[in-house]
Amino acid sequence: MEPGNANKAMSQLRRGVLEYCVLALLRGGSRYGVELLRELGHVDVMVTSEGTIYPLLSRLRRESLVKTSWQESSSGPPRRYYELTPSGQRALDDFTAEWPRFHDAVLHFLSQNEAPRS
Repeated sequence: MEPGNANKAMSQLRRGVLEYCVLALLRGGSRYGVELLRELGHVDVMVTSEGTIYPLLSRLRRESLVKTSWQESSSGPPRRYYELTPSGQRALDDFTAEWPRFHDAVLHFLSQNEAPRS
């Protein structure tokens, strides 16, 4: 696979699972946007930008998967914190239940007719 195609494939994979990674991070309690970016950045393939995370968080809020609150910060202006809602928890639970089937299906096709290795 050419480098450009590999980057495109990784970008599409990340886009498909990013919201569930964010919901999973919120399972442990409320967080603000930069905190989510930092946590995602600890895993190389999940590094993302503010231009991606904030529209995603807005969409999750509109879909009632997260709720927000403003909290004062000792190091600057107030921060918007995001918290998982019961609907968000159900969406995460559903994804968590389906992910192994999806993962196994992809592995099935990737390993079919695999070229012999030398």
